Amino acid sequence: METGAKKWIIVITVVLCTLLELIDTSIVNVALTQMMGNLSATLAEVSWVIAAYAIANVIVVPMTGFLSEQFGRRNYFGFSVVLFTLASMACGQSTNIWELVAFRFIQGIGGGALMATSQSILIDTFPPKQLALGQALFGMGVIIGPTIGPTLGGYIVDNYDWPWIFYVNVPVGILATIFTFLFIKDPESIANAIPRPLRELDWAGIFLLILGVGSLQFVLEKGETEDWFESGMILAFTALAVVGVVGFIWRELTAKNPIVDLRVLTRSRNLALGAILSFILGFGLFASVFIFPIFTQRILGFTAAQTGFMLLPGAVVAGLMMPLIGRALQAGVPQKFMLPFGFGIFFLFTFWMSQKISPTAGEDDFFWPLILRGVGLGLLFLPITTMSLQGLRGKDGAQAAGLTGMLRQLGGSFGVAIVGTYLERNVAYNRVALLPNVSLYDTETQQRLQAFTQNFMNKGFSFEQARQQAYQVLDFTIMKQASLITYAQTFTMLGLFFLACIPLLMFIKRIRNAGPVDLNAAH
Repeated sequence: METGAKKWIIVITVVLCTLLELIDTSIVNVALTQMMGNLSATLAEVSWVIAAYAIANVIVVPMTGFLSEQFGRRNYFGFSVVLFTLASMACGQSTNIWELVAFRFIQGIGGGALMATSQSILIDTFPPKQLALGQALFGMGVIIGPTIGPTLGGYIVDNYDWPWIFYVNVPVGILATIFTFLFIKDPESIANAIPRPLRELDWAGIFLLILGVGSLQFVLEKGETEDWFESGMILAFTALAVVGVVGFIWRELTAKNPIVDLRVLTRSRNLALGAILSFILGFGLFASVFIFPIFTQRILGFTAAQTGFMLLPGAVVAGLMMPLIGRALQAGVPQKFMLPFGFGIFFLFTFWMSQKISPTAGEDDFFWPLILRGVGLGLLFLPITTMSLQGLRGKDGAQAAGLTGMLRQLGGSFGVAIVGTYLERNVAYNRVALLPNVSLYDTETQQRLQAFTQNFMNKGFSFEQARQQAYQVLDFTIMKQASLITYAQTFTMLGLFFLACIPLLMFIKRIRNAGPVDLNAAH
């Protein structure tokens, strides 16, 4: 355990690294249009800038426990920070789209270690009585990071050029590298670990992990743009994902020295349930962050920076709740009591949002629903994390942290993919459903068309041109109404999904004689 200024330097280092990793998952989204113009890329090509980072990330996360043991946690963490920083610089220097994609993949390899390893470092930095504070700081980074990304990215794109979304990582990365090697030390369990010889490594497991999880992430990232299973490429990668994931599970359950010890799931029912809940948490966290900016920017005409600032108060509330939740857990309040409130509050948030969807909605309309979202996330993140890791020790804890981190990230990918597809498909469906209500023989419709036509004629259009423009405006109005209905339905669907998860909580096992939550289990 560390004390004094050294402890807080370590805290600042690892929380900043966690923020860097999570910000970079979303900061690029708002700069894609500018990248397309500067790098002469198509939308399909530039989407690989996001996909490459996500694929590399999700492959590395479950291996962080093994890699920390193999190379030393400080060395692995420091190397990852250096790799992330150098790749960030290289991304900004890229002169064509495929250079940028390649460097984003490398950046994702470095970034994959930052979050999971940061968590275990924090746990070893704080004494037992202060572990709730350490986890709270980590939780703040996890929840605030995806929110800051679009805000910071929007500001940079509005005021500078797109390479600066990568250059901002460099000074923080350099500082984090220096602090890592000066102040972070390995715990005895890792410092005394004997690295495995190369011939004894689980090469088959590594290959199947890359094949299965990488292919699955590819399908989730590219499925919507490729029209899902109408595409031969998506079908092929789906088959690879199934073969890879099934083969990986079989290999890790039977191998003598697995790269990811899945057998730990059989030793802890709470971990198995926590892995499922981590997936659900990732689904809700990333899906809600994904849908809200699309609504505000496409329908309400807000900028990315405006949307980001709207999301910030709720994220700050979630972060501020972390110490309170941590103290309650340390005092012995069971997770089984907190989690139903978290899921219920998240349902209320989505229901409230569905009622606020309108073409005239403003920032004030969403302030309190987003605050409620922050409260719900605060009641979910820390209880799920501690429930998953409670009762685990040493290597089991490290493996568990990697597994839950991977599933939280995969849950986010599933959430974005499913919600994105639902939005695209249901807008068209709702438009068709609205058309019977719009008849050219209807008096109100005729009056609207006449008003639109006259408005365009007043601007100098001929009658034929004005009438054509009037029909387009009417069609746009129908499409906008269909979009509003779809956004409201999507929020409702998301809320019902969370509500349906509450019965799972009955299977949480209260660990006898465990006492208050001891987060030392996580390293």
